[in-house]
Amino acid sequence: MRLTVFWERMTEHFGAGYAESFARDHVMTELGGRTVHEALDAGWEAKDVWRVVCGVMNVPRESR
Repeated sequence: MRLTVFWERMTEHFGAGYAESFARDHVMTELGGRTVHEALDAGWEAKDVWRVVCGVMNVPRESR
């Protein structure tokens, strides 16, 4: 998954304003105690981060 697709999905699900806030502030155990930004910066693949976000935030299957 390209980062552009990842951010499009984040924006579609959370909205333009909240997607960035969530990515910056929400620490997830499933990402090793990191935020979305920290996980991506640490080398996590965007598709893997998206899967974690979907699981943690109960994103509907049709939006995954």
